[in-house]
Amino acid sequence: MTQNQPGSGPTALRILLGSQLRKLREAKNVTREEAGHLIRGSESKISRMELGRVGFKERDVEDLLTLYGVMDQQARAAVLDLVATANEPGWWHRFNDVLPTWFQAYVGLEEAAARIRTYEVQFVPGLLQTKEYARAVVTAGAAGIGAEEIARRVDLRLERQRIFDRPDGPVFWAVIDEAALRRPIGGVEVMRAQLEHLSDLMRQPNITIQIMPFSYGGHSAEGGAFSILRFPDTDLPDVVYVEQLASALYLDKREDVDRYSEVMERLCAVSTTPDETIELLRTIAEEF
Repeated sequence: MTQNQPGSGPTALRILLGSQLRKLREAKNVTREEAGHLIRGSESKISRMELGRVGFKERDVEDLLTLYGVMDQQARAAVLDLVATANEPGWWHRFNDVLPTWFQAYVGLEEAAARIRTYEVQFVPGLLQTKEYARAVVTAGAAGIGAEEIARRVDLRLERQRIFDRPDGPVFWAVIDEAALRRPIGGVEVMRAQLEHLSDLMRQPNITIQIMPFSYGGHSAEGGAFSILRFPDTDLPDVVYVEQLASALYLDKREDVDRYSEVMERLCAVSTTPDETIELLRTIAEEF
């Protein structure tokens, strides 16, 4: 997976299905050109399919599964079930007017994830933001954008948070740099309310928040923020999401995921414990 998803943006299932097809092809040492010829297409079409950039025709996927040696009927049915739903639009498509194409893929992956681990440097993670904090963040980065669009972007962020209301909602584990918590986004009162909100969220069993303290000094994630998403189907690869100024990277190759996972483990090992998180949040709030 690479940056700048085009068009209206692929759903999470398209990305995951494309990744699965790529793994099957590579396991059989089949070239993209060979696969494209089989489905009356081109190497470029296979590339777009594997990146989740186009829809999937059931006939094409059936032919590819045969080429890749997937003959077990149960295994084929599982893949074809994904095809049946991969092109269905998610709830976030009604925000297409304010949702960058490169971020649509992430919202879909977030919706499908069983576990999300994230490291944030500059802001409180979007899934943990209060409405007022979210408005301040959106407004700061939205020069020249009207009040109505700002409100739509805030609504989108709050809608994403509803994954925590689902019985099958994801486990969410955040490591937040202390700098993000000391930056008074929106002013003192907004920031105090945000810090209190983080303390409240710590009571939820599926949410863990750690803080990377200033006192630790340099650490292994100084390259910037990233997220790692894991999915209920163990056959699907973890995905690393790295946001850039006007695009994003979606990484699912084993070596890339392992590298980011190791960094995340080191971050968790040296960041605050849950009790220490509560205490540090209280201390920072009192210092505003």
